Amino acid sequence: MHTIRLTLTYLRIGISNELQYRVNFFIQILQSLIALAVGLIGLALVFDYTEQLNGWSQPELLVVMGIFILMGGVIRSGIQPNMQRLMDEIREGTLDFALVKPVDSQLIASVREFRFWQLIDVALGLVIIGISVKRMGGSLSLLDILAFIAALLMGTLMLYCFWLMLTATAFWVVRVDEMVNLFEGVYAAGRWPVTVYPQWLRLILTFIIPVAFAVTIPAEALTGRLTLLTLFGAFGLMVLLLVLARFVWRRGVRAYSGASA
Repeated sequence: MHTIRLTLTYLRIGISNELQYRVNFFIQILQSLIALAVGLIGLALVFDYTEQLNGWSQPELLVVMGIFILMGGVIRSGIQPNMQRLMDEIREGTLDFALVKPVDSQLIASVREFRFWQLIDVALGLVIIGISVKRMGGSLSLLDILAFIAALLMGTLMLYCFWLMLTATAFWVVRVDEMVNLFEGVYAAGRWPVTVYPQWLRLILTFIIPVAFAVTIPAEALTGRLTLLTLFGAFGLMVLLLVLARFVWRRGVRAYSGASA
């Protein structure tokens, strides 16, 4: 309960800070609509030449795009801002203020920042997913919806763990900005199902950078492709990444030399 109260407190602070700059709301809407238009144009160009892309129809690929936009909003609203602040504090030696608080240091480093207006992408992604599912013509069962929610939550936790481990390298490496930029570039590949890529790239997007678990697998849940084995595999990988992220965080904190050192 203490963890939940702390998270909600930082959430309220983040929303209050964002509401002070309401012009950002309109800027974010414009950016989101432009990104959506570019994605739809690219999708239309592909289907000018084919009716299916490696077995995925146009409505099904719209589901993938909707989840890609939704997860992008999640990353930019909660994960990326906290990891960027953490990276800056490690570099400047000011992480001490988080480490000395009487709460878990990993938790407080992960919830201090929140970009409320980025949730526009989450809402836009949900709208696209809803429209796409309706266009597919089928009806979703309760199990499909539960599998989708579970896959989405597990994908979010996997991305968080990957971001945390990537950011934690700042405890040993002076500049990690380039690696973060590389991740953003790789994540862009998630706008298409990983099954359309070559085998070597598919493995990278699945087991090294978990884009497949964040985007493609939730889409498979809504398009009737997800198997129980894949879902259990996602759960196992999520647990492994949570353990690895915790291990890397603790090792990094031990190696940290801050302003008070």
